[in-house]
Amino acid sequence: MSRLGVNIDHIATLREARKIDYPDPFLALDILHRLKVEQVTCHLREDRRHIKDHDLRRIIQVQLLPVNMEMAATEEMTEIALSLKPHTSTLVPEKREEITTEGGLDCIGQFNTLNKYIELLKKSGIRVSLFIDPDLDQIKGAIDLGVPAIELHTGIYCEVFGTDRQEAEFSRLQTAARYAYQKGLKVFAGHGLNRVNLPSVVQIGEIEEYNIGHSIIARSIFVGLAEAVKEIQKILK
Repeated sequence: MSRLGVNIDHIATLREARKIDYPDPFLALDILHRLKVEQVTCHLREDRRHIKDHDLRRIIQVQLLPVNMEMAATEEMTEIALSLKPHTSTLVPEKREEITTEGGLDCIGQFNTLNKYIELLKKSGIRVSLFIDPDLDQIKGAIDLGVPAIELHTGIYCEVFGTDRQEAEFSRLQTAARYAYQKGLKVFAGHGLNRVNLPSVVQIGEIEEYNIGHSIIARSIFVGLAEAVKEIQKILK
């Protein structure tokens, strides 16, 4: 069974719609722990549009689940990560005007900036992963940066799922995952995955971890969080 990381950002999104104190994303931890979810993922964005500093601090400090902190490669976010010490820091591109992350990091064009923050995180004992497009040049860049893991951006595949572009995008994901695995990287995947498009991706055996958030939280409105997570876990078996 592949590992599942549940991203709980959008519990906080619902809270922030009214700028009140509920629903509290922290309360999801007990449910995820009981279901033996392997990790919880939180993206502390620079504009704090959903997860806040106090959310992340509580979630890490309670030590109920390993925490994957998604973060921009900036001095501010690196200082927070070094202070709180999540299990994993996944560096992601971030633009203030975007609704959600629109693509992967540019490991080549941003090499020097990324390298500086990666080295600081690694020295602190934090596992570093890079969120990148399924592109061989970007994978080579990640290898040059010395990270142990990458997370392949599955957004384009999910967008074209069910169209005549699906096969080509699936092949792109598969090729990237196999190449990265052969080069010694741990391969994760995420973005846009749900119970309809995930079964195809699970066929790519080199991918050992999936980080899924929006679709689980959206599904939980109708069936509850526990059932929404179980549906994904069943696919990953």
